[in-house]
Amino acid sequence: MNIAKELSDREFLQCENSFKHSSYEAELEFYSAVKAGDTELVQQLYTPLDITEHGTLSKDKLRNIKYHFIVTAAMITRFCIEGGMSPGKAYTISDIYINKCDECTSPEQVAVLHREAIMYYTNQMRAIASNSAYSKHILMCIDYIYENIYSGITVQDAADRLGLTPQYLSKLFKQEVGIKLSDFIMSKKISAAENMLKFSEYSPLDIGNYLCFSSHSHFIASFKKRTGMTPKQYRDSYFRSNWQKSK
Repeated sequence: MNIAKELSDREFLQCENSFKHSSYEAELEFYSAVKAGDTELVQQLYTPLDITEHGTLSKDKLRNIKYHFIVTAAMITRFCIEGGMSPGKAYTISDIYINKCDECTSPEQVAVLHREAIMYYTNQMRAIASNSAYSKHILMCIDYIYENIYSGITVQDAADRLGLTPQYLSKLFKQEVGIKLSDFIMSKKISAAENMLKFSEYSPLDIGNYLCFSSHSHFIASFKKRTGMTPKQYRDSYFRSNWQKSK
């Protein structure tokens, strides 16, 4: 393929049809607003995902809009990481929404999901910004927890990583965050379990093992204490429910 000729032809057609891609400055302003968690500005700058307003990445209408969705997810993921979101969380959110996008059967469904994903990222970044008053040790501790939630992390592990005693770190964490460090770790493990029960096909037993619970009974008891349901009941109630609603 002669790329230079293809580029020239497309630029001519775009000029003839008065088509313009979004300016670099406008895109940068939009992604920076998401990164800052500025929900009002994001809503003002948001452009619905309409293939008549974006470049052609595929001749197939549905595939084309899905490609644009993936581009948006990739860009926002990287901006959010720069803004302080842990890479593991940012990429996992991206994976979840791209999987949901893959399940869409019409351009309209992709467009709705596109806005949902953008606002979800923005709200997550807003929450991160509200936590910016935390001390350096606590921010490092929270990042470490997110990055190692599947590794059976303990208060001792976090304290060792920060070079602090478990007692001092626990006291500091309770003072700044308002809950026990051990409870915070457990809440993030349960959140991870909820996502896996909703969006993966791993069994509750495998999920408990993956999250390093000491036993399956411990996983069930901990999960039920925080959600009011056993892992199986939660799976039966929510497994891919959001995906089905979008169809």
